[in-house]
Amino acid sequence: MKNIFILLCALTIVSCKEEPKNYVTFSGKISNKTGDSLMLRNRTMMKTIALDADGNFSDTLTIDQPEVFGFFNGAIAAPIFLKNGFDMTMNADGENFEETLEFSGSGAEHNNFLIEQMRLEKDLLDQDKLSSLSSEGLKTEMEKIRKELLAFYEHDKNIDSTVTNMAKSNLNPMLNMFQNYFAESIAIREQFPVGSPSPTFENYENFKGGTTSLKDLKGKYVYVDVWATWCGPCIAEIPSLKKLEADYADKNIQFVSISIDDAMRSGGGDLEVAKTKWKTMIEDQDLGGIQLFSDKNWQSDFVQNYNINGIPRFILIDPNGNVVDANAPRPSSKKLTELFDSLSI
Repeated sequence: MKNIFILLCALTIVSCKEEPKNYVTFSGKISNKTGDSLMLRNRTMMKTIALDADGNFSDTLTIDQPEVFGFFNGAIAAPIFLKNGFDMTMNADGENFEETLEFSGSGAEHNNFLIEQMRLEKDLLDQDKLSSLSSEGLKTEMEKIRKELLAFYEHDKNIDSTVTNMAKSNLNPMLNMFQNYFAESIAIREQFPVGSPSPTFENYENFKGGTTSLKDLKGKYVYVDVWATWCGPCIAEIPSLKKLEADYADKNIQFVSISIDDAMRSGGGDLEVAKTKWKTMIEDQDLGGIQLFSDKNWQSDFVQNYNINGIPRFILIDPNGNVVDANAPRPSSKKLTELFDSLSI
């Protein structure tokens, strides 16, 4: 009887054991929030999570299968791995989201792995460093990066295989994409060596009135930003560009932004609509420098001669109209101020 009693107690304990949750509990806080919501998205699902006045949030989600989602805080994205049963907390500073993002609770180890992966990939695939290499140097460096990332993906056997298998399957396509991108950048630099004459632009419409040509700016360094109002990465550089203009306001340099907004992509088939959109953004964003509208958009001689196939593209020209860097660092890169300072602009 004593043994039966013990067995019944054991069965009672087992039957009272909490069943695994068939949903994810997800909560946390975004300090210094920059919006009123967060968004989770994958191929088949999109979920908006509201933030309260202090940046706190809490929600539950049912996941069909364990999967890595895109996690968006405004325009800034990060990966997040969700699996039913997770009870996870996330905290970050909205003004420094990628650098401060961290997870705790059930499921946190997989997501902190993803964040560490994101930061490592960003560090290794540094645009300024890789685009400054030779063609052969790029190949060697990309192979080193491949080995280092593969070792990272495999170093923690406790991470869910959904996460690590996805990273490994994406590795070669990702590196091929970056290698092609940087190879193009290197080819541009080799095609336009330092000191070679720069392609020019003539009589581009100036936002402030009249027209402007490159020859009008002779005697000053010219930092050219080729952009468009529909280009997200272009818009993301605006705060850094405005700061740069302020920091170098009394230096021997002109900041020139050339819009390639066109009738189809920017104006719905009407060039005047595109121009209006360009002018409106200049006013709304209080853009400084010299704001120009290219004569033939993508087909303008300046864009074609510099082999510009994607934007934003930044170019630095010396006071004599010669190339300093045909694929200059972005305003947000510390490499740009280092370049400016090395030239004693």
